[in-house]
Amino acid sequence: MALKSTIFRANLTVSDLDRGHFAEHILTLARHPSETDERMMVRVLAFALNADERLQFGRGISTVDEPALWVRDDTGREIQWIEVGLPDERLLRRACGRADEVIVFAYGGRVVDLWWQKDAATLGKLGNLKVFSLAPEDSRALAALAERNMNLSCTIQDGQIWFSSGDTTLTLSLRTVYPQT
Repeated sequence: MALKSTIFRANLTVSDLDRGHFAEHILTLARHPSETDERMMVRVLAFALNADERLQFGRGISTVDEPALWVRDDTGREIQWIEVGLPDERLLRRACGRADEVIVFAYGGRVVDLWWQKDAATLGKLGNLKVFSLAPEDSRALAALAERNMNLSCTIQDGQIWFSSGDTTLTLSLRTVYPQT
């Protein structure tokens, strides 16, 4: 018998001063048995950083043809494709052919740089790809906030990210892997 996903609920308040997005989002997250708290919380962070009324979670880690998150227009065309972790190069090339913008939120420390170096020649040619890296201490701190029912808050201003749960506030930073600025 297959193991079932664990359901998490999050009340996420986003105050993104950089994009002018201020909203409360009620999220239901299905965490696949093979998904860690760290990956799930990076998905929540990715949602907060790209919050939009049309942003949706994909069907999960076991569904190859869907991203972790995406925005589709009224016709079903993919506008934004968002992955977390270290996705396969072929998946990213296919995503870049389907969506206007593809964003990767990578985590895992030094392995992020090794992953990027392995496919940089191919992926560096994709003009609609952006890759960001979250420091390992930041992704672990996010994982520590995971609970079945969460009240979360994310504030973004001048590229700075503050992520809160209860009395705990994390200051997070993303490193741009690609494109280099």
